[in-house]
Amino acid sequence: MDVPAWGWIAFIAFIIAMLAIDLFLHRDHHAVTVKEAATWSVVWVVMGSSFTLVIWWLAGGAIAGEYITGYLIEKSLSVDNIFVFALIFTYFSVPLKFQHNVLVWGIFGALVFRAIFIFAGVALLERFHWTIYIFGAFLVLTGVRMFFHKDDEIHPENNPVLKVLRKAFPISNNYDEAKFFTVENGKRMATPLLAVLVVVETTDIVFAADSIPAILAITREPFIVFSSNAFAILGLRALYFLLAGIMNRFIYLKPGLAIVLVYVGFKMLISNFYKIPTLASLGVIAVTLTIAVIASLRATTAEERDELDKQKKDPDEIDEGPIDRSPVKKS
Repeated sequence: MDVPAWGWIAFIAFIIAMLAIDLFLHRDHHAVTVKEAATWSVVWVVMGSSFTLVIWWLAGGAIAGEYITGYLIEKSLSVDNIFVFALIFTYFSVPLKFQHNVLVWGIFGALVFRAIFIFAGVALLERFHWTIYIFGAFLVLTGVRMFFHKDDEIHPENNPVLKVLRKAFPISNNYDEAKFFTVENGKRMATPLLAVLVVVETTDIVFAADSIPAILAITREPFIVFSSNAFAILGLRALYFLLAGIMNRFIYLKPGLAIVLVYVGFKMLISNFYKIPTLASLGVIAVTLTIAVIASLRATTAEERDELDKQKKDPDEIDEGPIDRSPVKKS
């Protein structure tokens, strides 16, 4: 797909304009409501999905199939970021009304870094074709590890870039609205919000190590890879505010994502001998994620019913507070 320079410029200008609109609408730094998050989530999903028609019109059905498959992969993998964002915001005690500002600038930085990774990855595969086996094996091993291992604990305070930031700038203990820098006693200091942004940004770079090779297994068209990444990431802010409170219900999402990573890694490994049709890949990925989500919701609902039944049988153990929605750990 040969996209002219004006096409890249127009798309990037559109992305920047949407980010600017988002910042303008939240210039008062209000806490994002569930209704607002749901509305924006629908807007971004519609935009990302509808762009398939634009690709179809420009390059045909085959390339459009690669785009929507890549978009689905990136969207599903980006959901995993929500767990980490929630942990980072909790660790730094970020007020809800300032979290949106961090995510907007974090996503802007993520788009820049991912563009670099995308062009580097495509160039690497074209010049050293054998690296396709390294990417494929990496995805398979990552998927297997994700499936069989528990989540690794994330410690924001151990982030090496954050340590460098602390040496470069004195960091205030107080938030100054949504500012990244402030002045205290005549001295310019970084606010904790800048530290949060640094951790969010570097964490996304780590996630990109999985997502970029995954989509390169589907297509090596730079514009398709970047546009699918862009639309998936742009909708991540609204999705965070919509799902952060109930993400612990999706107990089978990680195993589902692990299966997707293993599949696309296998697809990359055998691509020199047999090319799996894009539509087949789209079907496998869509079915796997749908089953994971439905199974998660059914399982957690059943666990809540079991908890209510237990409380009815043991009235002395009734808890007046909300039901714990976290997955029941079995010994």
